[in-house]
Amino acid sequence: MEIFLQNTIAVIFDFDKTLIPGYMQAPLFEHFGVDAEKFWNQVNALPKFYRARGIKMVSEDTMYLNYILNYVREGKFAGLNNELLKKFGSNLSFYSGLPDFFGQLKETVKKQEYEAHEISVEIYIVSTGLLQIINGSTIAKHVDGIWACEFSEDMPKPDFDITKSEQMVIKTKDQEIDHIAYSVDNTTKTRAIFEINKGSNKIDTISVNSNIPQEKRRVPFQNMIYIADGPSDIPVFSVLNQYGGKTYAVYNPSSDKEYNQVYELQKQGRVMMFGEADYSEGKATSRWLKKTVIDIANRIRNSRETALEQNVGKPPTHFTDEKKNSQ
Repeated sequence: MEIFLQNTIAVIFDFDKTLIPGYMQAPLFEHFGVDAEKFWNQVNALPKFYRARGIKMVSEDTMYLNYILNYVREGKFAGLNNELLKKFGSNLSFYSGLPDFFGQLKETVKKQEYEAHEISVEIYIVSTGLLQIINGSTIAKHVDGIWACEFSEDMPKPDFDITKSEQMVIKTKDQEIDHIAYSVDNTTKTRAIFEINKGSNKIDTISVNSNIPQEKRRVPFQNMIYIADGPSDIPVFSVLNQYGGKTYAVYNPSSDKEYNQVYELQKQGRVMMFGEADYSEGKATSRWLKKTVIDIANRIRNSRETALEQNVGKPPTHFTDEKKNSQ
């Protein structure tokens, strides 16, 4: 028995500089009057800081999370909690065409020829940014799943009893964020891709480490499209390129630096195609993504119809009297 029909197309987006022109943390810095450039320069200096103290292995992609917590402890982000982070999401402005484009992508397969095979499009976001900010944005309700970093405001006590929830939590001052509950870095983004691939994001009993043959996985890699902005997404680009997925890079139309960056990605064979981060109807990026979704849908339809014919065969027909027909 087949576990999955493999008739789902997954379109997966990075967030910062892919769906929005800048970084999602901008409203956070504006709210507390913190110089964003200074903050990121300090974060970029942290690897050198740690290595000077004998710490050789550092997680450069996510160390900004601990630095945010440091700002909370020092009072620079006083009162920062998940509710406030979610409110910051409402301040984000998206590239042209969004979020309507997400609905348009799903509509491309709502035709009789595809609906007969229950072909559908799912849209995901995989980001090293903050989950609650994305959840608070206008785009959140248009996606089928989000992988991003998350903070927690409390911590279970040592030797806690899970049956006594009122006794198990250490409350933080003013319910501020206190520790990292989940993190995503540029390499572990590939874990999200495998979760979509195997279906563990949909079915709790399936683990990302479950041994499932390629032909039985929920969303084959060749049914995936990944859209991102730069070199930090090379691990995911590599996985999808290796297994037959589709890869696309976007750039800010007003930035020569970003154009040169994605141009080099295509030149090196890291991505199949690139275009402006403009998802408006008729623009190159919108047209390429819709056409690619249709191409994948056609392949799924043709494959399923061929399999049906091979397994069922043609219906029997009556023999005719050749002599009678010849008269």
